[in-house]
Amino acid sequence: MAWLSKEQLNNCGFSSVGNNVLISDKAYIYSYEKISIGDNTRIDDLCVISGKVTIGRNVHIAVFCNVAGGKKGVTLSDFSGLAAGVSVFSESDDYSGRTLTNPTVPDEFKSDKKSAVIIGKHCILGTRSIVFPGVVMADGCSLGAMSMLTKSTKEWGIYAGIPAKRIKNRKRDLLELEERYLNGSDE
Repeated sequence: MAWLSKEQLNNCGFSSVGNNVLISDKAYIYSYEKISIGDNTRIDDLCVISGKVTIGRNVHIAVFCNVAGGKKGVTLSDFSGLAAGVSVFSESDDYSGRTLTNPTVPDEFKSDKKSAVIIGKHCILGTRSIVFPGVVMADGCSLGAMSMLTKSTKEWGIYAGIPAKRIKNRKRDLLELEERYLNGSDE
């Protein structure tokens, strides 16, 4: 992968951009001024990042991801990660047939759901998962591959399925590793 240089990153017009940020030159980013990115974050090839998006430290967004922050926003907290092909939406059309749909139609003829999404600290989302508007994925949760998260989660759970349900608790061992990493220890 070819990465944008520090100079290119600084010239993009991000709301803020941290140190040691790697963004593929093949990523598609819209509304730079609404996007902030923390230290040690990586965005891979062929991702689309748009709207209001806040990305914490040590976040990885793998190839083919779509993070659609819209007006309400998407937050990816520290140490979270999106595997290949994950989609996160803060806005969605009404599919019931009661209203018109799609961005070519004026708002008065639609009933979009618009609600912020928060992906908590140490969350990891499996390949091709989908997260819908209004979801808060609590700290420490993981979401299995090809799952659909339509409701908020409780901390330190492993969720999977369509719609995703909690299947078991997730270990917290990584918290010790985080502490060692942040303190600069390699023991």
